[in-house]
Amino acid sequence: MTRFAVSALALALFATPVLADPVAYEFDKSHSNLSFTYDHLGFSTTDGRFGGWEAKLLVDADKPENSSIELTIDTTTLDTFFADRDTHLKSADFFDVAKFPQATFKSTKVTKTGEKELEIVGDLTIKGITKPATLQVTVTAMGEHPMAKKPAIGFAGKTTIKRSDYGMNMYVPYVGDEVTITLHAETLAAAQ
Repeated sequence: MTRFAVSALALALFATPVLADPVAYEFDKSHSNLSFTYDHLGFSTTDGRFGGWEAKLLVDADKPENSSIELTIDTTTLDTFFADRDTHLKSADFFDVAKFPQATFKSTKVTKTGEKELEIVGDLTIKGITKPATLQVTVTAMGEHPMAKKPAIGFAGKTTIKRSDYGMNMYVPYVGDEVTITLHAETLAAAQ
């Protein structure tokens, strides 16, 4: 009887489908961009970007809730295409890059909200202050990359935060408190 039970258990284990681990993807930096926009006095929109950032992306295509993303942003690489403004934004009035050279985002929950849409909730840390942020993501493409000949995912993610929540309240409300952050990304499956 015991031998039968052990054999049945072994058979059941081998018959159970193996759950795949999430797949790691690497960002193609030449086709990815981390940018931001904010309102200036109601007359214009100012654009900027961070040239230096690293990200870890794990994707479970069958169960998106098992996916995750982490970003580390080098705040010293802030660029609004105008040197004097960049210097001011890097100062203690805003990002204080000398004291806080990095900002981070770490996902805590991923929810599929549509055929190609995801909602990614996570912790955003700027100037040592951590607040929840929600990234609305649209998957633009998923399949074999025609040039790299490996699995690839393209997506666009967007969130809007209040800079005053992170200790950057200079000129509010004249210069917009709300800042929209956008990540356009092309990623390739990492070598296994």
